[in-house]
Amino acid sequence: MTIPPLPLRVSVANPYEYPLEFQRLKDAACAVFQGEGVRACKVTLAFVDNPHIHRLNNQFLQHDEPTDVLTFPYTDPGAKTLEGEVVIGYEVAKEYAADRNHDVNLELVLYAIHGALHLCGYDDTDDKSAAKMRVKEREYLAKLGLPDIAG
Repeated sequence: MTIPPLPLRVSVANPYEYPLEFQRLKDAACAVFQGEGVRACKVTLAFVDNPHIHRLNNQFLQHDEPTDVLTFPYTDPGAKTLEGEVVIGYEVAKEYAADRNHDVNLELVLYAIHGALHLCGYDDTDDKSAAKMRVKEREYLAKLGLPDIAG
């Protein structure tokens, strides 16, 4: 008997038309959702510029700067279908990737993993929870056959 694939729907919003590896990004998020036991999801990965993510970061977290990843869960924990949006700062990723001497696409995959973990209930608001997230990020990078670039 063949088990049907999980109904995990991950889409990419790219309003600034960045050169993205769409399938790789979706696969990274889906790997997290499958690994964390999510049975169904409808999630958008949105890639935006610095002014856009700066405005959102200021509006929702009162942080007056651009950031790498913001997550917006649309359903409560335990909902039948996990729904939400992961907003990713493309220009932040490009800068971090250059500083750390690796490809921007790898940095973006890390951000997709990070955001998916947030939607699954992980946070990084203190040292202990941040360390737990880093372990999970490394786990999913390894599952995807990618190098460990988790901070």
